[in-house]
Amino acid sequence: MPDASATALEYLPILLFLGVAIAFALIFVGGPILVSKLVGTARPYGDKLAEYESGFPAFASARGRFDVRFYLVSILFIIFDLEVAFLFPWAVSLVHMGDDLVFAWGSMMVFLGLLTVGFIYEWRKGALDWE
Repeated sequence: MPDASATALEYLPILLFLGVAIAFALIFVGGPILVSKLVGTARPYGDKLAEYESGFPAFASARGRFDVRFYLVSILFIIFDLEVAFLFPWAVSLVHMGDDLVFAWGSMMVFLGLLTVGFIYEWRKGALDWE
């Protein structure tokens, strides 16, 4: 049976790592909060509450509705982004397919065909016609 102190000594690097991680977390998270409480003021005034991003007051609610065409264009972007995300690794690994080369090529053509059908559908429905 191993000695208990030798077994506890094996866990010392883990405990040191955990202690350093907690110390860094307290320093980098708690430190700025403490400094802002000590240095900053909590009294708001007009200049603090003024608009600073665009320079003029908001003229509409931030919860306004968007046109549905905005969402259709974003869906089209996601579709083509996924196409590139699947097409590039497929093209790189196509060299290593060996006997499954025809199956890999055919499955990608089916995938691209489905995306093309979806694109033609959205085109015919007028999703790309922006007024």
